[in-house]
Amino acid sequence: MLAWALLGVIGVISVWTPPTRADIAARWFSFPNLLWFAPVPVLLSMVGLLRSLRRETHSLPFVLTLVLVFLGYTGLGISVWPNVVPPDITIWDAAGPPQSLGFALVGALLITPMILMYTAWSYWVFRGKVVSVRSEPHCRRAAPQANMCP
Repeated sequence: MLAWALLGVIGVISVWTPPTRADIAARWFSFPNLLWFAPVPVLLSMVGLLRSLRRETHSLPFVLTLVLVFLGYTGLGISVWPNVVPPDITIWDAAGPPQSLGFALVGALLITPMILMYTAWSYWVFRGKVVSVRSEPHCRRAAPQANMCP
């Protein structure tokens, strides 16, 4: 259900946006952008997502959802570039002074590896500790009326 809602939202935005702003329509339908962000990659990703949800694997739906989010955000970026607050403020007008940006960059360069190491460590610690409820032995023996297994 949620996948269909996502497709509906993408469809409404894609149909509504080009007629309202000519500059956005020009960016969307220019040659390199048209190939990358046409409805074909979105529909292929969505069909693949819907088909993969019926299987037991979890990695393919995750990757296809990431592809859809990436296509949505890059479509938004192409639509408003270089304005971050359309139609007046460009990304360069909205940016802080170079000293502030340099300070934030140093902080991000120091903290990001720590976050990634902690995340990798937590995945390593909890690997194999979570099992599917359906794979438990009592689920195969349980009576349907017992409501022990989903």
